[in-house]
Amino acid sequence: MKLLYSLLIFLLPIISLAQPSINLKGAIDSTLINNFDIQIATNNVEITKINNTAGMAGGLPAINATIVDNQSETDVLQKLNSGVEIKKSNAQANALNSSLTAGIVLYNGSRVVATRSRLQTLLKQSEQQLNLQIQNTIASVMVKYYDIVRQNEYLKILQTLLEVSEKKLEIVLARKNVGMANDADELQASIDVNSMKQSFRSQQLVIDQTKTELLQLMSLKKFYPYSINDSIIVDKTIQLSTITDYLEKNPQYLSAEQQIKINEQIVKEVNSLRYPTLRLNTGVNFNRSQNGAGLTLMSQNYGPYAGLSLQLPIFNGNTYKIQKETALYNVENSKIELQSLLNILTADAIKTYQAYSTSLEQLTSQQNSVELSKKLIHVVLERFNVNQATILEVKAAQASYENSGFQLINLTYAAKIAEIELKRLRYQLSN
Repeated sequence: MKLLYSLLIFLLPIISLAQPSINLKGAIDSTLINNFDIQIATNNVEITKINNTAGMAGGLPAINATIVDNQSETDVLQKLNSGVEIKKSNAQANALNSSLTAGIVLYNGSRVVATRSRLQTLLKQSEQQLNLQIQNTIASVMVKYYDIVRQNEYLKILQTLLEVSEKKLEIVLARKNVGMANDADELQASIDVNSMKQSFRSQQLVIDQTKTELLQLMSLKKFYPYSINDSIIVDKTIQLSTITDYLEKNPQYLSAEQQIKINEQIVKEVNSLRYPTLRLNTGVNFNRSQNGAGLTLMSQNYGPYAGLSLQLPIFNGNTYKIQKETALYNVENSKIELQSLLNILTADAIKTYQAYSTSLEQLTSQQNSVELSKKLIHVVLERFNVNQATILEVKAAQASYENSGFQLINLTYAAKIAEIELKRLRYQLSN
């Protein structure tokens, strides 16, 4: 088993080379093309483009054609003042009516103008929401990508610790062969090797599952094994002022601003309902009726017409007044939500920057701790080899290296995640 496991570790780099490799740019590019949320946001932009027309705002003429043809069968009984009596059963009758009409609003309290302005603002808002979705998606991909890098770094530490445990077992077995070690030392060394192997396998599972999660974010239809050969490099030049000064240009903030304008246009639309509506109507009518009995056997008329219609709202139970008051409150709420959003974004920026700067401050000292713990392992292992250190001291040195290594990786990852979030707030993420 030891030989097979050592062979597996030896072959891991070769297996990794045989797998396709994914880098950060490739992952982001693929996500921008395939991501479902981005596709939905893009479609929403197209929907608002389609709706942003004068016709949807009610500013274009409406033209309709109507044809009605009724056939009937009746019993006719008529007595005329001349003394003539008309009586007929199952008399056939046909009435044909057709018309071509056109109408356009000439005035309705500027509701057409307000509606068109609202549709244009909705388009701008949907574009901002698409930009926001793209930034959020890129951030999610970067976080997951660097999580895989972090987990790979964990695996390297575990591999080093496994090699130390195997070396420790090798030393114990050599000692036992010459009568300088007991069964307890051999058992403890073997347990340590098995424990490290289990940790190694568990960490490999974590990496595989995280890789699957990245493929899911990329919205790929096929899941496949791949390798990522990268490191975490943190941008140490970010200043808090460059983030907070930009928050009012953040797509999320701009989208909330557009919502205020949308609600203001709704107020105008509702207010226009209290004004008269003047329409120009024109068209052509054709009417023909034919009867099998009666005074008029056939009648036909046709011709154009034109006219104006004026609708005056007088009273509708104060509905328009209530709608306007509600719309005004919606405007006020959207303004409050904008202030709240800016407050939240500012607080998030400050907290994220605090985490970012604190992680950077700790990195240097933690890197030093890792170097020292690595030297400690070599020193203790050499002392253990010459029987000047116990197996427990080797385990303690391993634990020290594991803890310091994990802390360094986590600090680096935390600084990188904070950097990604700060750049997302500043709308600075790209592929």
